Amino acid sequence: MMLHRIRFTLLTLAGCVGCVALSAQLRVTGANTYGIALDMEGETRLASLPEGLWAIATAWEQNWMTDWVYGAPTQKEQSGAWTVLRGELQVPGKGAFQIRDAYTPVREGLVQCVRRFRWMGVDTLRHVTLSVRFRVEGSSLKPFCPGILYYGNPAGAKVDAQRIPVYEGQAGDFALFEEHRYPMPFVMAENSLQHYAATLHTVPSPVQGAKRSDQWWSMGIEAKEGYSELVLYSGPVGYNHQHSVVKALQHRAMSYPDTDLEIAPGQVIEKEFYLEVSSVPTPGSGFQTPVHTSIALNHPQSAEAFPSFEQIVRSKYRFALTRWIDQDSVAGFNMYDPSLQSHIVMGWCGQADSPGFALQWLGASMEDSMVVSRVQRSLDFLCGAPIDSTGLFRVDYNVQQGVWSGGDPVSCGQAMYNFAKAIEMGRRSRLYDTRRWEAFLRQACEGQAQRILRADWNPHSTAEGFLIAPLAIAAKLFKNSTYKKAAIKAGETFAARHLSMEEPYWGGTLDATCEDKEGAWAAFQGFLELYERFHEPRFFAYARHAMDVCLSYVVVWNIPLPAGRLADHHFRSEGWTVVSPQNQHLDVYGVLFAPEIYKMGRYTEDSQLMELSRLMYRTCFQLTDPMGSQGEQIQHTNFAQHGDMSRVERLRGGYSESWTVFWITAHFLNAAARFAEMGVVP
Repeated sequence: MMLHRIRFTLLTLAGCVGCVALSAQLRVTGANTYGIALDMEGETRLASLPEGLWAIATAWEQNWMTDWVYGAPTQKEQSGAWTVLRGELQVPGKGAFQIRDAYTPVREGLVQCVRRFRWMGVDTLRHVTLSVRFRVEGSSLKPFCPGILYYGNPAGAKVDAQRIPVYEGQAGDFALFEEHRYPMPFVMAENSLQHYAATLHTVPSPVQGAKRSDQWWSMGIEAKEGYSELVLYSGPVGYNHQHSVVKALQHRAMSYPDTDLEIAPGQVIEKEFYLEVSSVPTPGSGFQTPVHTSIALNHPQSAEAFPSFEQIVRSKYRFALTRWIDQDSVAGFNMYDPSLQSHIVMGWCGQADSPGFALQWLGASMEDSMVVSRVQRSLDFLCGAPIDSTGLFRVDYNVQQGVWSGGDPVSCGQAMYNFAKAIEMGRRSRLYDTRRWEAFLRQACEGQAQRILRADWNPHSTAEGFLIAPLAIAAKLFKNSTYKKAAIKAGETFAARHLSMEEPYWGGTLDATCEDKEGAWAAFQGFLELYERFHEPRFFAYARHAMDVCLSYVVVWNIPLPAGRLADHHFRSEGWTVVSPQNQHLDVYGVLFAPEIYKMGRYTEDSQLMELSRLMYRTCFQLTDPMGSQGEQIQHTNFAQHGDMSRVERLRGGYSESWTVFWITAHFLNAAARFAEMGVVP
C-alpha cells in the first residue's frame, strides 16, 4: 500500500469532473462468516459472491482454469479506517491459504482494498489461479474496458466481429485482458435500467509464480444468468468465446496459454484494487465517473519531466521542413519520406493543410523568413483540389504524376477545419491573401451543408463528425445561416446516436472499422465548437460526454516494459493514447485534442484536466530521434502490426518506426497553435 496515493485520493477525488455525489457505503455482510457489499441509496449494487468472498481455481484443464474452491472470512477487526477480514481457504488434500482482506472508504461510492494470499501447504501448489470476483446484478449489463471494449463494441461487431473484442452480455460471454493493455486500469458494468454503474479499478502488476516470462494479472467481465462478475485473475485471458487468447494482431487473436501459477510454501501474493459504485443519470453515462476516478487514482505525473514546449515545436518544425516540396507550381508538405514517394495529402495521415494554420501562430518564433511564403503557397496550392457538388474534394496529389485522387469525410472535414482556422487567423493578422482559401472553403461548405440538410442524410459512422467544427466556424466567418443549420443538425444527429452508447463513437479512421478515439474526437471537437460559436448549453454537455470517451483512451499510468526498443529509451507511457479496439498500440494522436482537454479544464475549473493536457502534449515527444523523426506504433502490450509477429512473446515492448507519415509532425504543430490561441504554454 502506498500512503501517498491514499492521501492524494482522500484530498482530491471527491472534486473530480463527472463524479456524482452518492449515498453509498461499504457494508460487511454475514455473522459467523463475512462478505462485502457496496450499497447505494439502500440497494446493494456490488457484492462478493454468495459462495464466498474468496475464490481460487485449483486445476488447469483444456487450457482454462477449473476446480474452483471458495472460502469466507471468519474474523473481523477494525484498524483505524481499515476494516480487516481474515480467514482460511482450504484446498482439499493439499493445505490452506491464509487470506486477509483490508477495506477502507476513500469517498462516497469508492473503497480501497488490499487482498493478501499466503500458501500454508507443505508442498508447492501447482495449476493455481488466484482471483478477485465481485457480482453485479442485472441481465445484459453494458461493459466498458477503456481502450478495448466500449459497451460491447456493437459498431465494430456489425462490420467484422473477428477483428475486435465483442461482448453482448449474454450468459457465457467473457472479456478478459492483460492489465498492461488498459490505458485506464478499470472495468465497468452499467445497469441503465436501475441507473447505476459498478466498477473494479486495479493497481496493475505482474504476478509471482507465473510460468510465462511476462505474465500479469488480467481484468475483465463475465456474464452469468441474471448477473455479471467483475474480475481480476492471476493471468487467464480471453475474449469472443475463446479461452487463452490475446488481441495480438490487427485482424486476429494469438494463443496465450499456460497462465496458471505455481505457488511455493509460505509464498505471499498481494493484490490492490478499488471498488466503485456510481449513479447513471442517463443511459451511456456510466463510464464517466470511473474515467475521472481513474485519473485521480493514478495521478499521471507532471509534464515537467519531458522536453519543453519550445523544444518540441522547434524540433517538429525542423522536421516539417524536410518534407517541404517546392517544384514549379507545386508547393506543400509531403506525407512521406521524400526518398520513398511524393504525395501532398490533406487530412488524416497527410495533414498537408495543417501547417497553413499552425505556422501562422508559431512562425514568428521559428526565425525563418520563409514561413509566411510557405503558409501562403501551400494553402494556395491545396485550393486547386477538385471539389464535387457534395463538397467532397480530392485530397491526395501525386507529385510525380500530377494527379489528384482520394476524398473521404475524415480527410475533408479535417482539411476544412484547418482552412477555416487559417482564414480566421489570416484575416486577423492581415499578412495573407485569404481570398482563394475562402472561395475553396465556401465551395466545400456549400456542398456539404446542402447534403447534410437533405432529409435522407444518414451518416455511416462518426467520421462525418469532422464536418461539424468547420461548418460552425464557417457560419461565423461568412455569416451564413445555412452552414449553421447544417452544423447544428450534424451535431444533434451524432448526439442522438452516441450519447446513449448504444452506438459508441466509431469510424474516425480509415484503417479500422470499429469504435475508436478518432471518432470520439470528431464528436468532441464538433460539440465544443458548437458550444463556443453558438453558446447553447446542451452542446457543452455533449462535449463532456465525447471528451470522456476520448480520455478513456489516454494512458494514466506508467506501464513497466520488458527488454526491447521502448525499454532502451526508458519509455514512459503516461499521456499517450491507445488507437482503437482493433489497433491496440499507442500513438501520439492525443496531442491533437490536448488543447481541448485544457479548455474543458478551464470551463469546469478542473486543474486535473489542465495538468493532464500538458502532460499529453509533452510526453508524446518521447522517441523523437536526433533528426526529428518519430514512428507511429508503440507496443505497450501484446500487440503489433509490423516486425516479427511469429510469437506473442516478441510483441510487447517493441516500436515500429517505419511509418513516419506527416501527421505525426503536423499534429504537434497544430496543437501548439491552439495552445497559443489560448495563451497557454503546456
